Amino acid sequence: MMDNPVPPRAAAPGPRRRDRHGRGMRGPIAPPQVPLAASRAEAFADLVQDSVERLERRWPQLADIDFLVLEVPRLDGPGQAWNDEAVPLGGTIPSREGRPARVVVYRRPVEIRTKGRDERAALVHEIVVEQVAELLGLTPETVDPRYGED
Repeated sequence: MMDNPVPPRAAAPGPRRRDRHGRGMRGPIAPPQVPLAASRAEAFADLVQDSVERLERRWPQLADIDFLVLEVPRLDGPGQAWNDEAVPLGGTIPSREGRPARVVVYRRPVEIRTKGRDERAALVHEIVVEQVAELLGLTPETVDPRYGED
């Protein structure tokens, strides 16, 4: 028999963060101020904002337009079904009743169609240019002379 038996540890009141081998949940990979810590949604919103800022230098009236990022396009009505048309990557909502015009970019369809950040940034800019052109009644080439270039 042992003279000094070790009593069993009492169960901790909270969830265990690490297993007995020192593995398991750890802290964040990077501090919040580092770009690595940004979520995909935040990184995508930054791409849209960069594109808008680039266009605002040439078109100051864009300050009156709201730019939104939504996950996916939604159906227009409660009883509508999907059709065989392509999934939209963006859209516009004209101004009405004191509400500003809106440009919407759909994050998931854009992410699915692109492989890397540079390709995603180029597609986002193309979508923003096309939607702004539609709202302003102009051609995309007028809104951004570099539209369509690689």
